[in-house]
Amino acid sequence: MKILLLDAYNLIYRAKSGFTKGDYPVIYNFFRGIRPLVERFDPDKVYFVLEGNPKFRNSISSGDYKSNRPAQSRVFHEQKANIISLVKNCLPFTSIKHPELECDDTIATLTSIHMKKGDDVTIVSSDTDFIQLLNIFKENFRIYNPVKKKFIECPDYDYVVWKALRGDNTDNITGIRGIGDKTAEKICRSSSLLKETLEDREKREIFERNVNLIRLVDFSDNISQAEIVVGTKDFDKLKNAFESMGFDSMIKEKSWDKYCNTFKKLQGENNVVSF
Repeated sequence: MKILLLDAYNLIYRAKSGFTKGDYPVIYNFFRGIRPLVERFDPDKVYFVLEGNPKFRNSISSGDYKSNRPAQSRVFHEQKANIISLVKNCLPFTSIKHPELECDDTIATLTSIHMKKGDDVTIVSSDTDFIQLLNIFKENFRIYNPVKKKFIECPDYDYVVWKALRGDNTDNITGIRGIGDKTAEKICRSSSLLKETLEDREKREIFERNVNLIRLVDFSDNISQAEIVVGTKDFDKLKNAFESMGFDSMIKEKSWDKYCNTFKKLQGENNVVSF
């Protein structure tokens, strides 16, 4: 079975770029962009993976984790909520989240579950945290960056160790002072250099904290903790919503038929959740 894992918030935030006309540009860009992704990867099952509240990471970082992210406007949050509602109610995707973990952890867990089943798994996201999974899963697994429009290559060093050493500005994770990309890679490739670096107590504490922040959680044994909504196919409802928002180009007869046909094979037993 071919599995497509969509990083929901990553794709929604990406939809801020593109067409800016009208009152609902984020919604328009999102739904205009999701169809070609599904068409390209031709999956049997699609997961729309949502964010939970990462309590343990907030605790480890004393609230600093991702605290550098800019606040989004009310209008954006309203459009984001509308997108999530339409996906859940109109498209045959399985929406899923863990209430106390991040989307990244849920995607890592679903990857682990489906790889053990022998499925073919593709993640769609520009989030670099998923690169660590390439160190674990070697076959029938790939990560597609929709911004760069290319697949991500597996690094030949331990990605979590590398990132823990140099930090991650995107998530407000401070690295070890004086260690940048090249130095971190050099240390990763030498067990003696890594041991020497971590003999310093302060550096070791920073490193260990960062590993706990960066390494993704696999909760396969507790998958029942996830909140799951199996989407229903309701293209009429989706078309009415598009019409009310003025997405005329998307609901023209030929365009609309093509749009709907992309998702039709995701119906029926292929959309039943079974872990």
